[in-house]
Amino acid sequence: MTDGDAAAGPRSLAYRMVAGFGHFWWDFLVGDTPELLVGSVVVVGLVALACVDHSLRTISAVILPVLVAALVVLSVWKESRRRPS
Repeated sequence: MTDGDAAAGPRSLAYRMVAGFGHFWWDFLVGDTPELLVGSVVVVGLVALACVDHSLRTISAVILPVLVAALVVLSVWKESRRRPS
């Protein structure tokens, strides 16, 4: 075994570990429906922008669950159209 082989081994292990970690988070966050990730980021961003104004914080507390429910309904509707039963 040469020094080059020893240096390549840990690098490939570290690369595989980082790649595996990235794949885990991609599957965990995106999974089969990337629109849910994008939609949830948009909803949280909109509510965060609305919370900047103190007068809109109460409305944001009401709007957040409504937007999340709408996002879930939209995702289920879209999936039901994609896969005929």
